[in-house]
Amino acid sequence: MFELTGQTAIVTGSATGIGEAIARRLSAAGATVACADIDYEGAAAVAQSLGGGAFPVRLDITNPESVRAATGEVVERRGQVDILVNNAGIAGRAAPIVEQTDEDWHRTIAVNLTGVFYTCRAVVPHMRTRKYGRIVNVASIAGKEGNPNMVAYSASKAGVIAFTKSLGKELATENICVNAVAPAVVRTRILDQLTQAQIDYMTEKIPMRRTGKPEEIAAVVHFLSSPDCSFVTAQCYDASGGRATY
Repeated sequence: MFELTGQTAIVTGSATGIGEAIARRLSAAGATVACADIDYEGAAAVAQSLGGGAFPVRLDITNPESVRAATGEVVERRGQVDILVNNAGIAGRAAPIVEQTDEDWHRTIAVNLTGVFYTCRAVVPHMRTRKYGRIVNVASIAGKEGNPNMVAYSASKAGVIAFTKSLGKELATENICVNAVAPAVVRTRILDQLTQAQIDYMTEKIPMRRTGKPEEIAAVVHFLSSPDCSFVTAQCYDASGGRATY
């Protein structure tokens, strides 16, 4: 079940953390994974460890030319893109709004939201040609509930959820399913950008009283990336240890 043999997957931000876990999960299911990251060396190391034809792709998701080039490279090498997982993201600076700079805001929105627009815009035509595709966008519980002192991050992830619902409906009759996953706090390097107080605030809201594991998010992404996800689109799946119940 959830077999992906013969499929090509692009996973952004796959050099570390949740992205790496997703790349490993999809590869184990048979997909050939394009490990796309601005950290090319890190992506190359992950791709090499995966085997199965996995390969690294240099990608700056804030740059539309980089996105077009990366997508073109994958299509040239594999002839198809079946799965796109938009995982790349940053937490941004944790601080009250009056301390947030223009750069803080624009950088977070560029990486977390505009990058999703760029990658989907680049990949959808290739999926339409083959009349098949699965797109999974990694959002956040912060996009539903809002985290204090994280206005840019919360707004960007809310945008990802709305974007997912819109694009899923746009492509609903074309056998291209678009869904999102909204994790609560997950123990990855992205937490290095936050204060311990911020991490404690988020963890205390989780009924399971622990952070998530990257592998737990990857398991949800795996289903949403598979042919078995055939009547599910424009949805946001929580992976929050019980934090969100709606």
